[in-house]
Amino acid sequence: MELTELPNSRTEADGSAVIRVLSYNIRSLRDDEDALARVIRGCAPDLVFVQEAPRFFRWRKHAARLAAKCDLVVLSGGATAAGPLLLCSLRAFVERTEDVLLPLTPGHHRRGFATAVVRLGGARVGVLSAHLSLDGPERLAQSQALLDRLAGMDVPYAIAAGDINEGPSGSAFGLLASTLQDCRAVAPWGGEHTWVRSEPPRRIDAVFASAGVEVLGCGVPAGLSGVSSSDLARATDHLPVLAALRLPAVR
Repeated sequence: MELTELPNSRTEADGSAVIRVLSYNIRSLRDDEDALARVIRGCAPDLVFVQEAPRFFRWRKHAARLAAKCDLVVLSGGATAAGPLLLCSLRAFVERTEDVLLPLTPGHHRRGFATAVVRLGGARVGVLSAHLSLDGPERLAQSQALLDRLAGMDVPYAIAAGDINEGPSGSAFGLLASTLQDCRAVAPWGGEHTWVRSEPPRRIDAVFASAGVEVLGCGVPAGLSGVSSSDLARATDHLPVLAALRLPAVR
């Protein structure tokens, strides 16, 4: 069964921008890269918030190759952000980028944020890709660091997306949703669960947007025209989250 299509990307007469954003844990490209690229292209995103991008040998080459396969370019992140990566279409005008490394807890993986400020149409927005810790207290601290980082970007609107490593009932997810809009909760579309490789299925990946951003739809694009179930199964171990958002023009 095919999904109702989300709105396509466009710039409206008043300068506001309708955009598609995709959040996707790609498991360091250890699965079927061509299937992954087909899923991303099928979603037709303006911005892709990647987690678990390649971080080691020739990581920039791997990131650039994936972007090219998806008709996108690398915006920010990768190994310099400890795994989060941002890709964008040529529609985005880039103001600045910054990769952020978070404090390292001994015995835990290093975490970080890939961030950027971009303009789309007449809208200006800060964006942040994140992959939060498996450890609960550390994950909560990182969610606060994420909010602090967005607050310091001096932008009218912000979008954060990533692998939260817990569902909406968790403390870190709840903290993010108390300040930002949980796009799936605001405008459900498509599938809900992003982790289905073990029971119970869970929604541990999400797109969040600041106040003033209009959420037009958000969810897993299973059944979307151009996105096959076989490609979703082969691309990586997570399912992606696709959202359509309207960003008002900056006055």
